[in-house]
Amino acid sequence: MNMHAPIQSFVPAEENSKPLRNAFSRFATGVTVVTAMTENGPVGMTVNSFSSVSLDPPLTLWSIDRKSSRYDAFAGAWNTAIHVLAENQESLCLAFAKRADAFDMTRWHQAANGVPLIEGCLARFECRRFGRHDAGDHTILVDRVMHATVQDGDPLTFFQGRFGGLADT
Repeated sequence: MNMHAPIQSFVPAEENSKPLRNAFSRFATGVTVVTAMTENGPVGMTVNSFSSVSLDPPLTLWSIDRKSSRYDAFAGAWNTAIHVLAENQESLCLAFAKRADAFDMTRWHQAANGVPLIEGCLARFECRRFGRHDAGDHTILVDRVMHATVQDGDPLTFFQGRFGGLADT
C-alpha cells in the first residue's frame, strides 16, 4: 500500500460513476461464466458479481445489468450453471464477455436439463432459480445449487481492471 498516495473521499453521483467504479475495483474477485439454454440455443456471460449465500439451503447469487443484451435470457432462465474459471481460462472469460455464443472457445456438454456445462473450470454449480430481486440498475439472481463439481487449480482473478492469479504465499 502506498502510504503517500492521497486518500480520495467522495459522494457517489449518478452523473459521474467513475470514482465509485474505481473504488469497487479495489475488491479483488474471482471470475465466473454463467450459462443457460434458450429456445435459440446455449448462452453464456462473464460475471464477477458471484457470491455464496447459504449452505442450508445451498444458495448462490449473482447480478446482471438490466440493460444487458443477455438480460432476458438469464432473468427468465429457470436453470443455469455457474462456472468458476481457472487461471488459464482468461481467453474464455473475454470471449463470453463479448458474445453469448462463445462455446466454440471451449469444451462443453449439456446437462440432463439442457444447461450447457463448460469443462475445465475450478468449480461448477448447476442451479435452479430460487429468487430474483431488483436492485438499482441490476437484478440480483439467487440460485439453489442442485449439483456441484470441483477440481484443483489456481483461480482467475480480477482486480482494478486487470486479470491475474493468486500470489505465492
